[in-house]
Amino acid sequence: MIETFTYEALPIRVRFGRGTLAEAGAEVARLGSSRALVLTTPQQADEGEKLAAQLGPLSAGCFAGATMHTPVEVTDTALEVLRATGADCVVALGGGSTTGLGKALALRTGVKQLVIPTTYAGSEMTPILGETQDGRKTTIRSLDVLPEAVIYDVDLTLSLPPALSATSGVNAIAHAVEALYAKDRNPVISLMAEDGIRTLSSALPILAHEPANMEARTKALYGAWLCGCCLGAVGMALHHKLCHTLGGTFNLPHAETHTIILPHAVAYNAAAAPEAMAAITRALGAPDAAQGLFDLVRVLGVPHALSQIGMPADGIDTAADLAVQNPYWNPRPVTREGVRDLIAHAFAGERPGAARAEEAA
Repeated sequence: MIETFTYEALPIRVRFGRGTLAEAGAEVARLGSSRALVLTTPQQADEGEKLAAQLGPLSAGCFAGATMHTPVEVTDTALEVLRATGADCVVALGGGSTTGLGKALALRTGVKQLVIPTTYAGSEMTPILGETQDGRKTTIRSLDVLPEAVIYDVDLTLSLPPALSATSGVNAIAHAVEALYAKDRNPVISLMAEDGIRTLSSALPILAHEPANMEARTKALYGAWLCGCCLGAVGMALHHKLCHTLGGTFNLPHAETHTIILPHAVAYNAAAAPEAMAAITRALGAPDAAQGLFDLVRVLGVPHALSQIGMPADGIDTAADLAVQNPYWNPRPVTREGVRDLIAHAFAGERPGAARAEEAA
């Protein structure tokens, strides 16, 4: 039976295909902009300079200083460059860090955004911005930070290393997983979520061994778009809140943190969200949602324990305290004891068990 729901489509233009980077200039012009500042990370500075050159007279240069968790001090520096160049548009070329910087600039100036993702982060499809200041990460949801346009070019993902493809892909899957048990879920987004999980979870193991497989690359980027739509359309819950806490507090790598936490967050919520668990198991082709996700991570050969990515053992209690400071919706009540147990399991890299799901009842 279909229950009462609300679905609100976000005003964003998407171009998907191969070789679509060539259309960047046309998309900038379509936005009514005449000076575009290209944004990248230091690691992608060469690609950013090439794109700036490609834009020709539309280019206002390149700022290659984007970094993880969108620190406000980096945004302040980029803001000075934006104003000095007279740019009326930003073109964010990269992953979630670069997209975040573009959103932070849009929030402060109203500048228009064209995003060209090179990972599977999904942030480009959302009106969500997370910023870090003094070791604390805060998140806002506002149409003021929603990009006007996105170009997906499968060719840009061919150079994505297998490990980053894996963690970025599981990060995207996390958006779809939480959309399935979101408080404001709806049938449209739930269909996209299940298909996104199915498409990405089938493509990522292939990319782990065949990173140049074009069919798998296309499916992975398509799946990432679906998952990004989920993140942008409905609210998230424990998984995302906890990952933001861990990443901002301990400066942990974003995608890896999501990859490690996801199976444990799903185990925590399993008994409280049976319909979501059924959809996840269908998408994965696994008998158990949490264990299926854990097994996917193990197959991909990426870190599966917080201890492997730099989290200190004495940070477990700190993280548990921070995670319950500000109440938020979750299908299962969020308790300090429960969250501490979740973090401890994730720290050790333990396989989530069915008994934990039963305890949530």
